[in-house]
Amino acid sequence: MKKSLSIIHDEHRAIAAMMHGLRQIVAGIEAGRLKPDFALFRDMVEYIDKVPERVHHPKEDQYLFARLRTRCADALPVIEALEAEHRIGDARIRALETAMQQYEQAGQAGFAGFKAAVNEYVEAEWKHMNREEHEVFPLAEKHLADEDWTAIDAAFLSNQNPWQGEAGQYQKLFSKIVNIAPAPVGLGPS
Repeated sequence: MKKSLSIIHDEHRAIAAMMHGLRQIVAGIEAGRLKPDFALFRDMVEYIDKVPERVHHPKEDQYLFARLRTRCADALPVIEALEAEHRIGDARIRALETAMQQYEQAGQAGFAGFKAAVNEYVEAEWKHMNREEHEVFPLAEKHLADEDWTAIDAAFLSNQNPWQGEAGQYQKLFSKIVNIAPAPVGLGPS
Protein backbone atom coordinates (compact mmCIF):
# COMPACT_ATOMS: atom_id res chain seq x y z
CA MET A 1 0.00 0.00 0.00
CA LYS A 2 1.27 3.48 -0.86
CA LYS A 3 2.26 5.81 1.99
CA SER A 4 -0.63 8.20 1.41
CA LEU A 5 -3.18 5.38 1.29
CA SER A 6 -1.80 4.07 4.55
CA ILE A 7 -2.17 7.54 6.08
CA ILE A 8 -5.74 7.86 4.79
CA HIS A 9 -6.53 4.42 6.18
CA ASP A 10 -5.10 5.41 9.59
CA GLU A 11 -7.14 8.61 9.51
CA HIS A 12 -10.25 6.57 8.68
CA ARG A 13 -9.57 4.34 11.69
CA ALA A 14 -9.28 7.35 14.00
CA ILE A 15 -12.48 8.88 12.58
CA ALA A 16 -14.26 5.54 12.96
CA ALA A 17 -13.08 5.28 16.58
CA MET A 18 -14.48 8.72 17.35
CA MET A 19 -17.81 7.90 15.69
CA HIS A 20 -17.98 4.53 17.45
CA GLY A 21 -17.34 6.28 20.75
CA LEU A 22 -20.10 8.79 20.10
CA ARG A 23 -22.50 6.01 19.21
CA GLN A 24 -21.54 3.99 22.31
CA ILE A 25 -22.11 6.96 24.60
CA VAL A 26 -25.53 7.55 23.04
CA ALA A 27 -26.35 3.84 23.56
CA GLY A 28 -25.24 4.14 27.19
CA ILE A 29 -27.54 7.10 27.73
CA GLU A 30 -30.42 5.27 26.10
CA ALA A 31 -29.82 2.23 28.33
CA GLY A 32 -29.66 4.43 31.45
CA ARG A 33 -26.00 3.60 32.17
CA LEU A 34 -24.72 7.09 31.35
CA LYS A 35 -25.84 10.67 31.77
CA PRO A 36 -25.46 13.12 28.90
CA ASP A 37 -22.19 15.06 28.95
CA PHE A 38 -22.70 17.97 26.60
CA ALA A 39 -19.14 19.27 26.99
CA LEU A 40 -17.92 15.86 25.80
CA PHE A 41 -20.43 15.86 22.93
CA ARG A 42 -19.30 19.34 21.86
CA ASP A 43 -15.66 18.21 21.89
CA MET A 44 -16.46 15.10 19.86
CA VAL A 45 -18.46 17.05 17.28
CA GLU A 46 -15.70 19.69 17.11
CA TYR A 47 -13.17 16.94 16.44
CA ILE A 48 -15.32 15.44 13.69
CA ASP A 49 -15.77 18.92 12.22
CA LYS A 50 -12.14 19.99 12.36
CA VAL A 51 -10.30 16.81 11.39
CA PRO A 52 -12.30 14.94 8.74
CA GLU A 53 -14.20 17.90 7.34
CA ARG A 54 -11.42 20.52 7.29
CA VAL A 55 -8.22 18.47 6.92
CA HIS A 56 -8.89 14.95 5.68
CA HIS A 57 -11.60 15.41 3.02
CA PRO A 58 -10.03 18.45 1.31
CA LYS A 59 -6.74 16.57 0.87
CA GLU A 60 -8.53 13.59 -0.64
CA ASP A 61 -10.27 15.91 -3.11
CA GLN A 62 -7.22 18.00 -4.01
CA TYR A 63 -4.69 15.23 -4.35
CA LEU A 64 -5.94 11.66 -4.52
CA PHE A 65 -9.23 12.24 -6.34
CA ALA A 66 -7.80 14.93 -8.64
CA ARG A 67 -4.98 12.67 -9.82
CA LEU A 68 -7.19 9.61 -10.18
CA ARG A 69 -9.74 11.62 -12.17
CA THR A 70 -7.11 12.23 -14.89
CA ARG A 71 -5.91 8.61 -15.01
CA CYS A 72 -9.07 6.48 -14.80
CA ALA A 73 -12.40 7.30 -16.43
CA ASP A 74 -13.98 4.35 -14.61
CA ALA A 75 -13.31 6.13 -11.33
CA LEU A 76 -15.31 9.25 -12.25
CA PRO A 77 -18.72 8.11 -10.91
CA VAL A 78 -17.38 7.14 -7.50
CA ILE A 79 -15.12 10.20 -7.28
CA GLU A 80 -17.99 12.52 -8.14
CA ALA A 81 -20.24 10.84 -5.56
CA LEU A 82 -17.57 11.09 -2.86
CA GLU A 83 -16.81 14.73 -3.70
CA ALA A 84 -20.53 15.51 -3.48
CA GLU A 85 -20.58 13.90 -0.03
CA HIS A 86 -17.58 16.01 0.96
CA ARG A 87 -19.41 19.16 -0.17
CA ILE A 88 -22.38 18.44 2.10
CA GLY A 89 -20.17 17.48 5.03
CA ASP A 90 -20.44 20.89 6.65
CA ALA A 91 -24.26 20.78 6.49
CA ARG A 92 -24.23 17.30 8.02
CA ILE A 93 -22.04 18.52 10.89
CA ARG A 94 -24.30 21.53 11.46
CA ALA A 95 -27.33 19.18 11.61
CA LEU A 96 -25.53 17.10 14.24
CA GLU A 97 -24.66 20.24 16.22
CA THR A 98 -28.25 21.49 16.02
CA ALA A 99 -29.60 18.16 17.26
CA MET A 100 -27.09 18.24 20.13
CA GLN A 101 -28.12 21.80 21.08
CA GLN A 102 -31.80 20.86 20.94
CA TYR A 103 -31.12 17.86 23.18
CA GLU A 104 -29.24 20.05 25.64
CA GLN A 105 -32.07 22.60 25.73
CA ALA A 106 -35.01 20.16 25.73
CA GLY A 107 -33.52 17.51 27.98
CA GLN A 108 -34.79 13.96 27.55
CA ALA A 109 -37.38 15.16 25.01
CA GLY A 110 -34.52 16.01 22.65
CA PHE A 111 -32.69 12.69 22.99
CA ALA A 112 -34.44 10.85 20.14
CA GLY A 113 -33.55 13.60 17.67
CA PHE A 114 -29.93 13.62 18.80
CA LYS A 115 -29.68 9.84 18.62
CA ALA A 116 -31.14 9.89 15.10
CA ALA A 117 -28.69 12.62 14.02
CA VAL A 118 -25.73 10.67 15.43
CA ASN A 119 -26.84 7.46 13.72
CA GLU A 120 -27.45 9.23 10.42
CA TYR A 121 -24.05 10.93 10.46
CA VAL A 122 -22.18 7.79 11.50
CA GLU A 123 -23.89 5.56 8.92
CA ALA A 124 -23.24 8.03 6.10
CA GLU A 125 -19.61 8.52 7.08
CA TRP A 126 -19.03 4.79 7.49
CA LYS A 127 -20.41 4.09 4.00
CA HIS A 128 -18.33 6.97 2.63
CA MET A 129 -15.06 5.66 4.09
CA ASN A 130 -15.81 2.12 2.91
CA ARG A 131 -16.40 3.35 -0.66
CA GLU A 132 -13.07 5.15 -0.58
CA GLU A 133 -11.19 2.13 0.72
CA HIS A 134 -12.92 -0.54 -1.35
CA GLU A 135 -13.50 1.33 -4.61
CA VAL A 136 -11.06 4.25 -4.85
CA PHE A 137 -7.97 2.70 -3.26
CA PRO A 138 -7.84 -0.28 -5.66
CA LEU A 139 -8.38 1.98 -8.69
CA ALA A 140 -5.70 4.37 -7.45
CA GLU A 141 -3.20 1.55 -6.89
CA LYS A 142 -3.89 0.22 -10.36
CA HIS A 143 -3.98 3.43 -12.40
CA LEU A 144 -1.85 6.12 -10.77
CA ALA A 145 1.72 6.63 -11.95
CA ASP A 146 4.79 7.05 -9.76
CA GLU A 147 4.75 10.83 -10.26
CA ASP A 148 1.13 10.90 -9.06
CA TRP A 149 2.05 9.00 -5.92
CA THR A 150 5.00 11.31 -5.29
CA ALA A 151 2.69 14.34 -5.24
CA ILE A 152 -0.06 12.60 -3.26
CA ASP A 153 2.38 11.17 -0.71
CA ALA A 154 4.02 14.58 -0.25
CA ALA A 155 0.64 16.18 0.48
CA PHE A 156 -0.39 13.56 3.00
CA LEU A 157 3.06 13.26 4.58
CA SER A 158 3.15 17.04 5.12
CA ASN A 159 0.74 16.42 7.95
CA GLN A 160 1.29 12.72 8.43
CA ASN A 161 -0.77 12.92 11.57
CA PRO A 162 -3.40 15.64 11.21
CA TRP A 163 -4.60 14.64 14.65
CA GLN A 164 -1.60 16.57 15.91
CA GLY A 165 -2.74 19.58 13.87
CA GLU A 166 -1.57 23.06 14.64
CA ALA A 167 0.62 22.84 17.74
CA GLY A 168 -0.98 19.52 18.61
CA GLN A 169 -4.53 20.89 18.98
CA TYR A 170 -6.19 17.82 17.45
CA GLN A 171 -4.07 15.46 19.51
CA LYS A 172 -4.94 17.46 22.63
CA LEU A 173 -8.63 17.35 21.76
CA PHE A 174 -8.45 13.60 21.03
CA SER A 175 -6.65 13.00 24.35
CA LYS A 176 -9.18 15.12 26.22
CA ILE A 177 -12.04 13.13 24.70
CA VAL A 178 -10.39 9.80 25.56
CA ASN A 179 -9.75 10.95 29.12
CA ILE A 180 -13.31 12.16 29.81
CA ALA A 181 -15.32 9.65 27.77
CA PRO A 182 -16.62 6.85 29.96
CA ALA A 183 -15.35 3.30 29.65
CA PRO A 184 -15.37 1.33 27.40
CA VAL A 185 -15.10 4.29 24.98
CA GLY A 186 -12.42 6.12 26.92
CA LEU A 187 -10.67 6.26 30.26
CA GLY A 188 -13.20 8.43 32.11
CA PRO A 189 -15.53 7.23 34.85
CA SER A 190 -18.37 4.89 33.88
